[in-house]
Amino acid sequence: MGSFLLEDSMSFSERVYHVVQQIPKGCVVTYGQVAALIGAPRSARFVGYALHSNPYPGIVPCHRVVFKDGALAPGFAFGGPEEQFRRLSEEGVEFTTHDDGIRRVILERYQWRMG
Repeated sequence: MGSFLLEDSMSFSERVYHVVQQIPKGCVVTYGQVAALIGAPRSARFVGYALHSNPYPGIVPCHRVVFKDGALAPGFAFGGPEEQFRRLSEEGVEFTTHDDGIRRVILERYQWRMG
């Protein structure tokens, strides 16, 4: 996956925000990817907590972070999953809808693979 210059003095949340700021428009990453990139694998849930309280909306594009199966976050802090869907769609991200009725990003096409 690549690496980022993360300073030891950065808090967990600051490391999350730093990585998420790097996600290009039209791409997504998973909570687990972010956790791995900040050196805290197995902390995907805590990545979600950090993004839920994102103090920099518009700067830290938390709408570009999805579940490992491409599903949107039901608790998306800035307008719910419909807003997350709208923002990603505006960036050209495409979705599939499965039998369960849940929209999922087509990860094979839109998941950001660094490096």
